[in-house]
This record gives sequence, structure tokens and C-alpha cells, in this order.
Amino acid sequence: TGVHHDRSANRNKVNACVLRLTMETRDSAHVKEIKEAFKENAIKTLIDTAVKGYGSELKPSNLRRLQRKLENGGQSLINKITGEHDIRKKEAKADFERKLRDAETQHDKEKAQEEYEKKLKKADDTLKEKLSSAVDDYAKDAAKEIVRSTEQQKREDEKAQIETSIKDHLRGFSRTIPSFLMAYGDDNTTLKTFDTIVSDKVFIEVTSISLDDFRLLRDGGKITDENGQEKEFSGNLFNPVTFDDSVKEFLRLRKTLADYFEETSNSDIFDYIPPQKTNQIFTPKKTVKEMVDLLEEENPGCFDNPDKTFIDMYMKSGLYITEIVKRLFNSSRLKELYPDREERLKHIFAKQVYGLAPTEIIYNISKNYILGFSDKIEIREHNLRQADALKLIEEGRLESYLETEFGGK
Repeated sequence: TGVHHDRSANRNKVNACVLRLTMETRDSAHVKEIKEAFKENAIKTLIDTAVKGYGSELKPSNLRRLQRKLENGGQSLINKITGEHDIRKKEAKADFERKLRDAETQHDKEKAQEEYEKKLKKADDTLKEKLSSAVDDYAKDAAKEIVRSTEQQKREDEKAQIETSIKDHLRGFSRTIPSFLMAYGDDNTTLKTFDTIVSDKVFIEVTSISLDDFRLLRDGGKITDENGQEKEFSGNLFNPVTFDDSVKEFLRLRKTLADYFEETSNSDIFDYIPPQKTNQIFTPKKTVKEMVDLLEEENPGCFDNPDKTFIDMYMKSGLYITEIVKRLFNSSRLKELYPDREERLKHIFAKQVYGLAPTEIIYNISKNYILGFSDKIEIREHNLRQADALKLIEEGRLESYLETEFGGK
């Protein structure tokens, strides 16, 4: 009887161990299945729904970030619940092992085993209940998170687009500042007065933004956001000190480089004016000289004839005309006929050189450069005009325009 009792007790212990191992293995596999099911079903369903709802508005990078966030959040939630389940199992196991040690009879051991299994079952039932409830709640919260996150990303993308647009406008505008200063600037030009030196039509033509847009960027004001809500924009996107110092430096350079008769200078003011997106692309000085050299080769002595006329049909900077003016001015024949420097220049501008510029700003740039060589000699009579030769040609009116404008000269 004693041997049988020992064998029975040992068998019961083994069975209890096998049961525990089986239940632990089963729980581990069960939890793993829950995690995989949660990832493959709950999260995937939420993501698929988001993709259908937002379509192209949900960028792949945002979708991946959102999926990782939901998966990590779901795994953390499951780990928390299963962690609590593990604690309850360990507590039940410790209590069971203590009762086994204290058991005096087989009946006490069987009773301890029965209580242990009940606790494990209760723990399992609690696990299932909590997981079911948690998954439902998480799915609801995750759906809200998808909406919130995606809508926030949309707003951030829209904001980024607006900021990019503003930066593009600012970059484009900054490249046009020297052109405006060349055409309209004077010693009184500052950031505060910049919007007063040019018309809105010319400003839009060159910068693609209006003067009101410029004032908004400079001074701030009310704007309407993507939701139609009116908001206050602080502006102040320009540094007044830096802007005004840059203006002064450019105007100083314009004055320093104004005398194009000074042959020792290897540069001109157009080296400091960036190419524009409009048709303000200036022909390099070296190329202009080569063009005039070729003209003289094909027409020997052309610059010695006081009655010879020259025209630039599409001025951009005025460099071509100034090179013509210099050749005429330095002609030994014209020096004989007009020994006085000012008289010679006035004859050249009144009778020999002509130019057409297609737009207001280009006309002012070229005219200021051509006639601004000296602050002591004022050229009042000249043949520089604002007219788009290409448009006149297309309309078949170029000859009649030239005849009307210059026919009597």
C-alpha cells in the first residue's frame, strides 16, 4: 500500500508538472497567435480602411509610419495584458507548490491541484476577456488615431507646400532686387520704400507676386488658411538692416561702374544682376565686344562715318549700344568733327544710335545704363524707346513704327 501510494503520488506530481508545462506552452502559443492575429487582422483592416478612405492623400511614408505606430501600440497593449496574466499564473503556481509541500494527505494534494487548475482557468478567462475588450477599444482608438494623424499630416503637408511656395517666391524675388534697383532705385530706396518705386504690373511681371503679396511678406497681415479661417500672419520675412545695406552696396557699385568709357575696368554692373526667369538674360561683355568687332570687320570704317546709324532691336542691358557708342566716340574722324567731348556724345545719341526694349523694366535698365555714364553730362535727346520688336514683327508693324518714331531723324 505504501509503495502504491508513493507511485501514485509521484504519478500525480508528474501529471501536475506535465499539466503545467502543457498549459504554459499552450499559453505561449496562444499569446503568439493572438499577436499575429491582431497584426494580420485588426491592424491590417484599419490600414486598408485608411487607404481606401484617404487614397493618394496618404503617402507611402506616412502609411508605413502609421502602421508601425499601430503595430507597436497593439503589441505593447497585448504584452501588458499577457504580462498581468503571467503574474497571476505565477502567483497561482507559487501557491500551488506551497500547498503541495504542506499537504499531509493525497486528498490535500488533489484539492491543491484542483484549486490550481481553477485559478489557471480563471486567469485564462480573464485573459480572453481583457484581450477581447482591449482589442475592441484599441481598434476604436486606432481608427481615431488614423484620422487624427492623417488629417494632421495633410495640414502639415499643406503648410509645407505653402512655406515652400513662400520660400520659392522669396528666392525668386531676391534675384530680381538688383534689376529693380538698376531700373528704378535711388539713394532713398529702402525695404520700407521698395514697394513705391515700381508699379504693380511690372512687379508681377518680374517676380510673379503682387506688391500686396510683398507687403504681406514684409509687414504681415490677415491671411485665410486652408479651412477658410482668417488668421493673422506676422510677416517680417526680410531683415531690414541686411536688405538696406545690400541696396546701398548695389547702388554704390552701379555708380562706380557707371562709366563704361573706363577701359581699365574688367567688370560691369550686370555681373551683379542674376539671370532672371523672365527674358532678362544679359549678353556677356566679352561676347558683345566680339559682335561689334565682327560688325566692323564686315563694314570697315563704319564708326568713322558721322551719318552712319546703328540699332539694337531688342535691348536687354544696353551693353551692345554702349559698345557702339564707345567705338563712335573714340573714332578719330568723329573726334575731328566734334572735338568737344560732350558735343560728340550728344551727336552720337541724337543721330547715330537707336534701341528698342521690350518691357518697361528692361527699357529702364538699358536706358539708365546707356545714359548714366556720367553725372556731369546729361543726355536729353536720344533714340531709346520701349517697344517689343518681336510683337511688332508678328503684327507686321515694325517698319511703320520705326518710320513713325524715327523717320524724321
